[in-house]
Amino acid sequence: MSEAIPFPSSQNADMPRRTGIKDIEMKNYSSSTSDFILLGISSNPQMQKPLFAVFLLMYLITLVGNGLIILAIHSDSRLHTPMYFFLSNLSFTDICFTTVIVPNMLVNLLSETKSISYVGCLVQMYFFMAFANTDSYLLASMAIDRLVAICNPFHYTTTMNPRRCFQLVTASWLVSHLHSLTHTILMARLSFCGPNIIHHFFCDVQPLLMLSCSDTSVNELLAFTEGSLVIMSPFIFITVSYVYITRAVLRVPSGRGRYKVFSTCGSHLTVVALYYGTAISVYIRPSSTYSVTKDRVVTVIYTVVIPMLNPFIYSLRNRDMKQALRKLARRKEQNKHSRQNGKVV
Repeated sequence: MSEAIPFPSSQNADMPRRTGIKDIEMKNYSSSTSDFILLGISSNPQMQKPLFAVFLLMYLITLVGNGLIILAIHSDSRLHTPMYFFLSNLSFTDICFTTVIVPNMLVNLLSETKSISYVGCLVQMYFFMAFANTDSYLLASMAIDRLVAICNPFHYTTTMNPRRCFQLVTASWLVSHLHSLTHTILMARLSFCGPNIIHHFFCDVQPLLMLSCSDTSVNELLAFTEGSLVIMSPFIFITVSYVYITRAVLRVPSGRGRYKVFSTCGSHLTVVALYYGTAISVYIRPSSTYSVTKDRVVTVIYTVVIPMLNPFIYSLRNRDMKQALRKLARRKEQNKHSRQNGKVV
């Protein structure tokens, strides 16, 4: 845990003691460095309860929507394929991703202190980066699945076998957690002297670096180089994959056949565009261009909105997923009737 750098004692000895407001604030900053203050989405007191209601509703939709996707995939044997295996893992990661951020944000919206401990802040930052990057690599794994299915269909079953799929998911988790651990260790070595006010609704790398009174050059260099590589490498791989997919689809003589193939990739492309469009605008740029207001709005999109929309994007235009969800609903209704009949008997 980083220790606060105390105010020089020589200044206190040479100057008369003052009890003004500024001195009290400085004393509070120097004595409360074990906590951070998260300002949240808005500092307007009248907006706190409406924002609480909106984000609570979005969080519940995220939990229910992604939970239904996972249940539908695991309960329907027709969906036990690589594509839906990756989708179920993506839904699980989205649930974890939002759970790291939203519950604490909801508490702070109704709290007057809006504080988070130093350890809690680092833990939140660690899991935020880990789950965000896992999402990224799972999207790349889904691109691999589509690439093999469209460009090399005769070898699809042997190439995308269960072992290969499990290896891709495991690698996604391992690389993401290693990246997150590296940043967290480097952040833990920094000192925070106060004020410890984070102009954000969760603990992210850049807002924390702005509060440190230590040399953050190593952290910033790592964030811009290795961080860019971690974010951009799966994005570049997805882009190259879809270049090959497009070339293969354009060779299909039937216009209906081309539409059918492209429609299977439409949901994935939509999620990729939303996710990377917002993430790149926040993280792949120099720290000098950091904007608190702009970044808070964009961050809400990819941390709260996109995980909520993913179940709708992947199910609305997917006939197999719709059938699986209807089958799940019928099974639930049958179980309900069975329980009711049992009580009557």
